[in-house]
Amino acid sequence: MASALLTIVKKIIRKGSLKITRASGETHILGDGSGDLVAVRLADQEAEEAIGRDPTLKLGEMFMEGRFILEQGNIYDFLALVKQNTTNEIFDFRMAALLIGRIAWQQLKSRFPVNRNKHNVAHHYDLSAKLFDLFLDQDWQYSCAYFEPAGITLDEAQLAKKRHIAAKLLLEPGQRILEIGSGWGGMGMYLAEATERSDFTGITLSEEQLKVSRDRAAKRGLADRVRFELQDYRTLTGRKFDRIVSVGMFEHVGIGNYRNFFRKVSDLLEDNGVMVLHSIGRPKPSFATNAFIEKYIFPGGYIPSVGEVTPALEKAGLLVKDVEILPMHYAYTLRHWRERFVARKEEAVALYDERFFRMWEFYLAGSEIGFRWDELFIFQIQLSKNQFAVPDNRSYIAAGEARLKEFEATRAPLEKVTF
Repeated sequence: MASALLTIVKKIIRKGSLKITRASGETHILGDGSGDLVAVRLADQEAEEAIGRDPTLKLGEMFMEGRFILEQGNIYDFLALVKQNTTNEIFDFRMAALLIGRIAWQQLKSRFPVNRNKHNVAHHYDLSAKLFDLFLDQDWQYSCAYFEPAGITLDEAQLAKKRHIAAKLLLEPGQRILEIGSGWGGMGMYLAEATERSDFTGITLSEEQLKVSRDRAAKRGLADRVRFELQDYRTLTGRKFDRIVSVGMFEHVGIGNYRNFFRKVSDLLEDNGVMVLHSIGRPKPSFATNAFIEKYIFPGGYIPSVGEVTPALEKAGLLVKDVEILPMHYAYTLRHWRERFVARKEEAVALYDERFFRMWEFYLAGSEIGFRWDELFIFQIQLSKNQFAVPDNRSYIAAGEARLKEFEATRAPLEKVTF
């Protein structure tokens, strides 16, 4: 019987070595024999047919359910082999129809008047804190690290990320600082401790992150000037801030809400204020999120191109003062996370189960593939409302980082996060 999956794979795999064993037991060797062999097996006919109909969603689902089995190599190896061979998309009318439907539905959802932000955040960030402890750095930074210089450790790279962003914020004593999407509090504590007499507010929609953040700030004696609140940015009123930072949160705003996001930033930012926005970006619009990621990992999320972002911030009256692209740093970060996570598989399975472990392994592997092969990147956009709020050259960033390194040398060590 003809197999849609086998037809697709035969069209794609020209280089490398892939062994695929169908549910019937029939085996095919594909590629030119170069590189390490990747061997996969389909556990049943239904799984094979499902992946053939809708590989974008069903490959991840069948791997998650243990029905797409790696017998040699791992899921990253398989995805990398496919991506290295995919110079042109394989057109299929059924897949095109699925994609158009998903684009239409995600575009519509992003414009719904019902606020599902808290529900979407809870789906991911209110998972057990012990899960994130399996693979994050000591400060629990769940966003792209900055591997500058190359070859540093994950902990060093996450510290370098905080330092780089802090330097761009042009911190001064006594400033009021807002973080939109404050995670587990690491960035906020760093900014507050690096700046004398500063007043920091971090807002989140994750109740688990809120508890951990408040506990950490209290233990470091920062509760008097570092506050974390369960708060949607859209309903934050009555306050103005000298500095605003948002790291890894903009991907959850939704393409239909960019204008409202930047209008709110403009309302909250002082006339001489500065904001740094750190987000995943893509080289051109995609209009929809990967089906597996949307369903299982980040519902409601969307990765924009820079061109999709700038019209909304310009209409809000904000000035772009600096744009920096970090093209491969998230691939390096995700490699660290995935290797750490897989190394602690038994603990992850004990927290949830095998299915959950494979779901997250697929998510981490697929995300790394996106940055290595699909040209995803990180962009950092520095914004202000005043032409003179930022210096007219970039030398201040290196100078600021040098001062921050002096602060780090005297900073009290971070305590291990407790649950």
